[in-house]
Amino acid sequence: MVDKDGFRSNIGIVISDGKGKVFLAKRVGQQSWQFPQGGIDKGESVEQALYRELYEEVGLESSDVKIIQRTKRWLQYRIPEAMQRKHSKPLCIGQKQKWFFLQMIGDPAKVRFDTSGTPEFDDWEWVNYWYPINAVISFKRNVYRNALQEFSQPNMRFQQLRGA
Repeated sequence: MVDKDGFRSNIGIVISDGKGKVFLAKRVGQQSWQFPQGGIDKGESVEQALYRELYEEVGLESSDVKIIQRTKRWLQYRIPEAMQRKHSKPLCIGQKQKWFFLQMIGDPAKVRFDTSGTPEFDDWEWVNYWYPINAVISFKRNVYRNALQEFSQPNMRFQQLRGA
């Protein structure tokens, strides 16, 4: 769904191993890495989109993860003009995203990329928490920084320790 300003509603997913590393996936046939993310369908809640995208993109189900935190506000980025799909209506100029910080509680061996007709990723690895900011394509860096900063706040660590 694209809003009146041209931003597509989307969710972003940060998956933690619970030991300070996060899940980073490699886009199919490329050397570009990113967190899983995806659009919110019409009539779908952000949580429904989270679990649908989690399964479609990395093969994990709700029972494999625990929601630790979500961003308080929508974070957005603009797609460079040269990368915008000019023939799509309405024109999408960027993404506005609700980000989720999850902890994997299931077996990482369950990660798979063949659960949808067109896989987005073909590899993944656990990386240091701040590493993705510089690994992702440049126009997404500020959103990654903002999401990771929000998730690293002391109140989030307290919630994690409490098991919330």
